[in-house]
Amino acid sequence: MKTHITRLADLTGSCLIGGCLLAGLLLQANSVDAAKLMVLEARGAGLKTGMSIDSEAPITLKEGERVTVIGPDGKSTVIKGPFTGEPIPKAGVASDPKVALAALVATRDARTSSVGVIRAGTDAVKIPEPWLVDITRAGPRCLQEGELPVWWRPETTQAQSFTVFPIDRSWRADFNWEVGQDRQTVPPLSKFEGANVFVIRQGEAEFAISLNIIPKGIDNNMILSSWMLEKGCIQQADALLTSLKKDLDTPK
Repeated sequence: MKTHITRLADLTGSCLIGGCLLAGLLLQANSVDAAKLMVLEARGAGLKTGMSIDSEAPITLKEGERVTVIGPDGKSTVIKGPFTGEPIPKAGVASDPKVALAALVATRDARTSSVGVIRAGTDAVKIPEPWLVDITRAGPRCLQEGELPVWWRPETTQAQSFTVFPIDRSWRADFNWEVGQDRQTVPPLSKFEGANVFVIRQGEAEFAISLNIIPKGIDNNMILSSWMLEKGCIQQADALLTSLKKDLDTPK
């Protein structure tokens, strides 16, 4: 027993056995409480969009600086300078996924029903998958970094043509829908690289869609749903939220 106590002291300084255990438990608790946050937008503190930061790693923001982060439960938080401290203390505390999903849905409803909010996607046809780009209506869309857009249309009973332009109309790309076809991937052409706003022409109608790039490597669908909502990709967020609810309701 004496030898055992001596070794513990060698490893931890001169702490008593009870103190060592307490310190170990506190350290373990702190590691559980910490969580990874995704940076949605940043202006200051050396942070950039898409970065992952520790919820309990202190940051400093000067006057006029701000950062928006999303926690693992999908909750977004805006931090404004001047500020020094932990971005979101206790963000790692586990929460009920169904409660977190309900909070996300409530956030979605609040955003789309507020006075002055552009209701892009709130009354749109539901899309079968969250990463499809509906080209039959104007508004923002979300796209994963490094992926090509996949055009989608809800009505497939007729053959149809459409044209895509960049906002400056420096080029054009013509596409054709076949009967029964509801999606097609944009070809890997250099002219599409770097273009985030497109004008779609279908018949006599023209409207613009914008692509918001979501950094690759985000594998938390709560965070992805929140990101889509923040960027106004309501139609796509609805598809992802529906998928999340289905997964949670499926018996394991």
